[in-house]
Amino acid sequence: MAIHEKTLIDPDRILQHDHLVVDGVDVSGSWNTMISPRTLVDYEPDFEKIIQSYGGGENVHRCWQCGSCTNSCTMYAQNVDFNPRYWIYLIRLGLKAELMKDKDIIWQCVSCNKCTNICPKDVRPEGVMKATAHWLEENGYTPKTLSTHFDEEFTHQCLEYGRIEDTEVMMGFFKRSGQPLVQTWIINFGKNLSKHMPLGQLAKMGLNVVFRPKTKSWGRTGEVLAEYVKTQKEAAHHG
Repeated sequence: MAIHEKTLIDPDRILQHDHLVVDGVDVSGSWNTMISPRTLVDYEPDFEKIIQSYGGGENVHRCWQCGSCTNSCTMYAQNVDFNPRYWIYLIRLGLKAELMKDKDIIWQCVSCNKCTNICPKDVRPEGVMKATAHWLEENGYTPKTLSTHFDEEFTHQCLEYGRIEDTEVMMGFFKRSGQPLVQTWIINFGKNLSKHMPLGQLAKMGLNVVFRPKTKSWGRTGEVLAEYVKTQKEAAHHG
C-alpha cells in the first residue's frame, strides 16, 4: 500500500508553485504541489525477522496496513508524526534507515493498547512499538531508559546472589543510570522510615548492604543461568 501522508514526505522533495503549467495546461491552485520521485535501495530483507525476535514483535508480519492502529493511537492524537502503521510498513519492507528518522519518538508509546484492541489481524501494534524501541536501545541507536537500567541491575542481583536486597538494587540502579546516590527524597524517606520501623529491622537492612546476603548453596547456579539467558537471547536474535 502506498504511503501518502504529507508529514512522511521529506520537505526537500515537496515542490510548490504559485503558478504551474503542465503540457500547456494551467493547473495552478489545484495541482500546484508536486513531489519529486525517489528510489530506495537501502533495505534489509531480514529486518522484519529481527523485530520479530523481540518480545511483542512476533505478529508484525500479519499487518495489512488498514491504519486502525494509528487512527486509534493516543500519541498520534497529540503528535501526527507518531505513526505505528507507517513504522510497521517500514519494518516489513526492511527500510531501517527510514525508520531511524523517527527513532527519538517511537519510545513515546504509552501502552494504552487501543491499537492492539482494535487491530483486526492481531498484530499487537503496542508490542511492535516496544520491540522496536528495545531494538533501538539494544543496538545503541537510542540511550538506555531508566527502566532498562533498573531491569539490568535487578537481573544482575538475581544471577549473582540468587536474591535481591532492596537497598543495593536501588544503589546499583542509581550508579548505572548516572544519578546521585544521595537524594533528597531518600533522606526524607529514611527519616519517616526510622519513626515507624523497629530498630532491629533497620540495623539488619544496614548490615545487608555491608555484608551482602547470598542464597544458600547458590554456587555456580547463577553462572549457569546467566549463560542460559545469553544463549537464548542470541538464538532468538540470530535464529
